[in-house]
Amino acid sequence: MDNSQQQEIKIELTPDVAKGIYSNLAVITHGANEFFIDFITMAPNMPGAKVQSRIIMSPENAKNLLGALMENVKKYESTFGPIVPKRPVSNGNGGNGEIPNPFIMGGKA
Repeated sequence: MDNSQQQEIKIELTPDVAKGIYSNLAVITHGANEFFIDFITMAPNMPGAKVQSRIIMSPENAKNLLGALMENVKKYESTFGPIVPKRPVSNGNGGNGEIPNPFIMGGKA
């Protein structure tokens, strides 16, 4: 078989998985051999939240995912316009008024 020829992969999507899981927070950690991405749904006025799904991948696959996300965000923005981070009018604590990015600093932003 020619190595330059791409092999087609049949991907099965069950109805249960097709429903998806909403996430508005991700905590990303890593060790020497893998990345862990915990997807969480936070609700207003709730002191805690449970991990809804955990994805574990190799560093190489994590970097491939990063590239694919960057490419898809560029395509999205070229179709729908720039994604602008939301900023509150006032956060009430005298800070700079920015909403912390929950996808950086281990979810502690």
